[in-house]
Amino acid sequence: MIITNRLLLPWQKLSKISKFLSLFVLCFALVVACNSNQPQTSEGSNNTDNNRISVGTTLKPRTLDPADSYELAGLNIIYNVGESLYTYKLGTTEIEPLLATEMPQVSEDGLTYTIPLRQGVTFHDGTPFNAEAMAFSLQRFIENGGKPSFLLGDVVDKVEATGEYELTITLKQPFSAFPALLAFPGTAAVSPQAYKIGAGEFSPNQLISTGKYKLAQFNSDSISLDVNENYWGEQPANEGINLQIYAGNSANLFNSFRTGAIDVAYQSFAPNQINNLIKGASQDKWQVIDGSGTVVDFLVLNLNQEPLNKLEVRQAIASVIDRALINQRVLKGQAEPIYSLIPTAFDVYEPEFQKAYGDVNVAKAKELLAQAGYSAENPVLVEIWYPSGSITRGIVAETLKAFVERELGGAIQFVPSSVESASLFGNVSKGIYPAVLTDWYPDFLDADNYIQPFLGCSKGSEAQGCEEGAAQSRGSFYYSDRINKLINQQRQETDPETRKAIFTEIQAILAEDVPYIPLWQTKDYAFSQNNIEGVIINPSQNFPFWIIQTK
Repeated sequence: MIITNRLLLPWQKLSKISKFLSLFVLCFALVVACNSNQPQTSEGSNNTDNNRISVGTTLKPRTLDPADSYELAGLNIIYNVGESLYTYKLGTTEIEPLLATEMPQVSEDGLTYTIPLRQGVTFHDGTPFNAEAMAFSLQRFIENGGKPSFLLGDVVDKVEATGEYELTITLKQPFSAFPALLAFPGTAAVSPQAYKIGAGEFSPNQLISTGKYKLAQFNSDSISLDVNENYWGEQPANEGINLQIYAGNSANLFNSFRTGAIDVAYQSFAPNQINNLIKGASQDKWQVIDGSGTVVDFLVLNLNQEPLNKLEVRQAIASVIDRALINQRVLKGQAEPIYSLIPTAFDVYEPEFQKAYGDVNVAKAKELLAQAGYSAENPVLVEIWYPSGSITRGIVAETLKAFVERELGGAIQFVPSSVESASLFGNVSKGIYPAVLTDWYPDFLDADNYIQPFLGCSKGSEAQGCEEGAAQSRGSFYYSDRINKLINQQRQETDPETRKAIFTEIQAILAEDVPYIPLWQTKDYAFSQNNIEGVIINPSQNFPFWIIQTK
């Protein structure tokens, strides 16, 4: 048996120390390497030690040029970095001045809008803001021919600086919803020193306006916003925004939020991911923020095709729609049933379809069908078309088919049919489809934008239907001389209460004539970590970054 001496010789001690130092250096290197792989605060991490907020999204901006941006991804950045003449009070559809100091003064003929402007404002590049700069920005929006240019181009005759801080806009025809167009983020003021007027003269990778934030970086997978230290108003509650873009990959966004890699997640999750996150919020793992959206989903009925040319058939279909079933079974409770084409976010909303038909009035549906000469032996056959890429609409169509067949014993037989999206929307105006399941994203937040684009008709008759105009382009081919007059009246009416009464009448006629059947409106969701506060979803879906902060 050999016993090792407890006393080490000097060279043995040196060997032990050398091994210890080597092991220490290796561990230290591994720690440094691991830490170097973590997202850094300046690059878009969830580290809020300096009160920068990290936000995750799947939406990737195509452009940040206000004159060409027409998608939520870009408009949301413009909303936070740029400023328009008017905006909406947070969480509402109520318009208030922003770069304007007051609501416009409108001439008696409704054509001239005089707008006083804010003084002491500078662009991010130091250029002073004044009426000339605002006129330049609006003229550029119209003349450069970007995707949203029609919003102003169709209604504005001329824009003039009639004083250093006074803007005068002349319209081609009266349009009482015009201030809502001036609240569209794309009408933001841009620096005349950094942009040009001219067809196709766009700057997609820069954004120089007057807002609370300055664009610091715009990369393919991230955007950094720094605080504008020279902002004319109240400073943001945080010290900047790091936006991480998980382009089209909701799974990565979902996992990043669950693991705490980002502070706030918004747009867009799959329904099962939303349910999972809502469940986590109920267990105090994080917070859920929801809000009523302004996107409406509806069924278009083609009045030029049999049997939908019969009023009783359209009314029977309206009577038997089970919106609650669709919301719970298909949409997982992540929407809100709606009974008008105008969303509930507007004070003019009236649930006229509920008043006229109730909820799932089977007896009334059978009575109406009998009046039109239809029964289980002589059923109503209606093809319901939807984009083949929309799984949700496919399930909705199948749900409607099964429910109506069960409740009416086959007196109405829906036939779900799908086609590629481009073909569907290219053929809708040609009258090919009897019925179409689709949705509507508003161009601007005014009730007019949910009425005129559906019911207006520039050429047609009661007998022939709509031959040219909005109703023809939507595939309903609906024509009503009374509706056309009411649309024109509300567009010229400046008194809110009188205008509201007109919208009430329009919605009642819509429910009576049934060229469309409103089904649901979107419900928007955002999620934030428990140490974050100030997250709000606007009805416009724009997301105000400047009120978000750590607790």
